[in-house]
Amino acid sequence: MSDTTTTGRKVWLNGLLFGLTILTTWFAGMFFGLSYLAADGAAEIDFFDPRAIGLGLSYAAALLTILVGHELGHYLTCRRYGVLATYPYFIPGPPFLGTFGAFIRIKSPIRFKHQIFDVGANGPLAGFALALPALVIGLASSKVAPFVETPDMITFGEPLLFRLLSGLFFGPIPDGSSLILHPVGFAGWVGLLVTALNLIPLGQLDGGHVAYALLGQRARTLSRVMVVFLAGMGLFFHLTWLVLAAVILFFEFKSKMRLNHPPVFDEDAPLGTRRTVLSVVIALIFILSFIPAPVEGVGLLDLLKGAPGPL
Repeated sequence: MSDTTTTGRKVWLNGLLFGLTILTTWFAGMFFGLSYLAADGAAEIDFFDPRAIGLGLSYAAALLTILVGHELGHYLTCRRYGVLATYPYFIPGPPFLGTFGAFIRIKSPIRFKHQIFDVGANGPLAGFALALPALVIGLASSKVAPFVETPDMITFGEPLLFRLLSGLFFGPIPDGSSLILHPVGFAGWVGLLVTALNLIPLGQLDGGHVAYALLGQRARTLSRVMVVFLAGMGLFFHLTWLVLAAVILFFEFKSKMRLNHPPVFDEDAPLGTRRTVLSVVIALIFILSFIPAPVEGVGLLDLLKGAPGPL
């Protein structure tokens, strides 16, 4: 996602948050590692088993590489254009994933259309380029094993790219079996989720920057449509989308932008062939990475009906 400038003030906070995120992603990865080892028939494993610790580290390393790459895509592009921006702030998260992602804050205006496009696009492009090999490596180390569904089981949704790659590796999964994903594969899955979240063409998200560069003030209409779309997704698929729409609307109205994008000097200038083609690539990445229900059974209607599943 695209405060203190990069002159060094409060850099200790960036470092502290990054250190905490290493710990929380490691902790989350150990849970994935335990599940992976248990499905492999490992006996007498516990949370401090060296194998689980190692698998947790592999998850943390892969996921943080993806997140760092994403934020560096933004940060280095800002540096290239002389735009003041903060170092990345990493957000520690609960054991479910270990992190809520990361963000930088842009501290000075971006004045030209090609700059706003590049700042918005280069983060997700870098993150996706790192998430893809993590997913491939993770799938190569994964396995199909007999599996019995339990009421408290967490079922993760699958983006289109995941379905395509897992089909190439394993083909159709037989009934009564399940794909046991290696922790590095989970890191790739989270990387795709982060990419899709940031590429939603709404407000000040990365996708909002790209949409404004392409559409100008017409991007405000697209943002309004996406708010309605996210509300519907939160109602029927996963509460995350409803929360995301509410958070974006809160900050947009607090900043008095009301889904308008800060204007650039050359709003009516052509974007150019290369960036126009790249926008098609970005749209394809969004389609391949988007997960309607990151965790199944957690739509607002499901929760109102009392469906099981974690928030």
